[in-house]
Amino acid sequence: MRSLLVVLALALLATPLASAETYRISGQATYSDNTPVMLRDVYVECPQGEVDCYHFRGSTAITDINGRYLISFEVDDQDDDVEIYLRLEGENFSHTIDLSTFRNTTEGRMTQNLQLSTDASGSGFFTGLGCCLVLFGLLFISTLMRTVAGLATPKGRMAFQGYREPDRHNCPVCQASIAQHNLVKHLIFEHDYDPMDAGEAAGKVMRKSWSKEEE
Repeated sequence: MRSLLVVLALALLATPLASAETYRISGQATYSDNTPVMLRDVYVECPQGEVDCYHFRGSTAITDINGRYLISFEVDDQDDDVEIYLRLEGENFSHTIDLSTFRNTTEGRMTQNLQLSTDASGSGFFTGLGCCLVLFGLLFISTLMRTVAGLATPKGRMAFQGYREPDRHNCPVCQASIAQHNLVKHLIFEHDYDPMDAGEAAGKVMRKSWSKEEE
């Protein structure tokens, strides 16, 4: 029994221990017209039936404004020659894990560029960006035209400078249109109202404009 345990211990010591290491893949993602694929996810998928790839699923990276990406995950010796997919915008790009080449790279990463089969005009990002720019342009032009049209009139220029035309009300006696702040004075000087009566009459007129229920 003791001899058997010694043999098993020696066998375990002779067996090389599998050590995990970080495997890195980098490159540039472009459309078919060589436009960079900006701010899009690159993630690991598995070919159908490739069960040895499943523990890499969920590894992900995002491209920068130049389309560059760097994706990394942990591997060990048993993962050598395992095929994975790098998935971008619904397209799969095959990559076979090559530990020997990886360990001999001076950059410490494998290089794989990804080029989509569609051009940038087919990208939802650029389509949405283009629509936003068109909408912004239309709003800007509309605002500019209204501003120019307003500045073409004296009233518009005064409004642009912060002047607000006062509210006007019809005089209850002569029905003339009078500026709100001049209504009491108009009743006193033009219709000989007592100041208290003029204030009360002006108040009734202004209340009618504030509440339809008192009309």
